[in-house]
Amino acid sequence: MINSSNKLKTKLVKPKILYYGTPVVLLTTLNEDESVNISPISSSWGLGNCIVLGLGLGGKAIENLKSHPECVINLPSPSLWQNVEKLAPFTGKNPVPDYKIANGFTYEKDKYTASQLTPEESLSVKPTRILECPIQIEAKVMDIRIPDYYPNFGIIETQAKHVHAHENLVLNENHIDPEKWSPLIYNFRHYFGLGNELGKTYRAET
Repeated sequence: MINSSNKLKTKLVKPKILYYGTPVVLLTTLNEDESVNISPISSSWGLGNCIVLGLGLGGKAIENLKSHPECVINLPSPSLWQNVEKLAPFTGKNPVPDYKIANGFTYEKDKYTASQLTPEESLSVKPTRILECPIQIEAKVMDIRIPDYYPNFGIIETQAKHVHAHENLVLNENHIDPEKWSPLIYNFRHYFGLGNELGKTYRAET
């Protein structure tokens, strides 16, 4: 019999957002004039060489991906959080949609200068990589879906084509050293890094 006095207590809550600790992505996409847009996003997950992204329909990123289905999924480290935050109030949409104006967004085309980050040519896609990001994944868009139950967002399925990593992170040629790599985490609208390692799964190869 369960002793109710020892049970953990929960409370029903209604948070505005459900970013419960996800890696930040700086997504680079190609504008219509072949300049590059940078979009900070915090909805992504990987399965094999497929990376799924969640994007708002009113943003420049999804508009760009529909017209040019290539991108680079740049993963910043915790040390870059201030560069990421410099991009937060900007949008590549011009004119700025009303709902973005209401949330304090302004138009900025040159996101590289605004964020003080550096473009680097990609191998197989037109959007540039972000040099300072320790992991950069060139990808092609395979599908874009708009959920019927929540039509404000798009689900973008991408296929990774090339993965670039800073040399100091590479272990045994093709592994990322988990003791050296730490993603920037977006945790209920606050930025965090990882803590100390707790252990590893039995399938870990390093």
